[in-house]
Amino acid sequence: MKKLIIASLGAATLALSLPASDVLATVNGTKITKETVQRALNSMGAQTSYDALPDDVKKRVLDQVIEQQLLEDKAIKSGIEKDPEYKDALQKLKKKLALDVWMKKQLDAIKISDAEAKKGYEEHKSAFQRPEMVHARHILVKTEAEAKEIIDTLKKTPKSELKAKFEELAKSKSTGPSASRGGDLGTFAREQMVKPFSDAAFALKAGEFTQKPVKTQFGYHVIYVEEKKPAQTVPFDEVKDRIKENLKMEKFKEKIQSIAKELRSKAKIKIN
Repeated sequence: MKKLIIASLGAATLALSLPASDVLATVNGTKITKETVQRALNSMGAQTSYDALPDDVKKRVLDQVIEQQLLEDKAIKSGIEKDPEYKDALQKLKKKLALDVWMKKQLDAIKISDAEAKKGYEEHKSAFQRPEMVHARHILVKTEAEAKEIIDTLKKTPKSELKAKFEELAKSKSTGPSASRGGDLGTFAREQMVKPFSDAAFALKAGEFTQKPVKTQFGYHVIYVEEKKPAQTVPFDEVKDRIKENLKMEKFKEKIQSIAKELRSKAKIKIN
């Protein structure tokens, strides 16, 4: 609680030195800053900054914060802090806060070395396998005749212009949702697509397209492969931080369970 008071005093001191542009309003002498409003936005789950909001939304948010400040002031002036219900709630809050801060300190005290992470990586290497991947584009049409016509056009296109031509045809002829992106489906593993599509895509080399229409329940596809990535083990450096975090949480869980077990063994507990 002492730290919270110190933090509040620090925030108050900061507010006094803030530029005028950061002070959005003053309510009975209390400055409402951008930081105050941003905290309110964050508490509402907003994923944007105050400055990025339209002017009318800024006004509504600021009005809410001003009302909150007025109500808080009224609550304090009413003598609510002497109310038994308030005191009981405060005690519960202090206990919860004490536990939260203590738990965070227990977690922060756990350090995982690179060597520990590397050992975990080697012991569970099978969990870090990346399957064969393909980066592909497609053109989806309703009929086989349309697909064949597109393939004939691509066959007449110079190899150096093939990708650009494929994108152009995807935008103008594809009925799929990826049409606006030139048919780009991104990178995917074999099992992420329906089997006929995957079989055709993974049979191609980078820079090649299907010579026959590929039929699925969605229609007829013409597929172009931009890049192929072979199956591989994900390099340690790519997953090191994730491994460290997982090991840290495992150690934290074990640590808390051990402390709780010891406390329980020494405590006088009566279960009715």
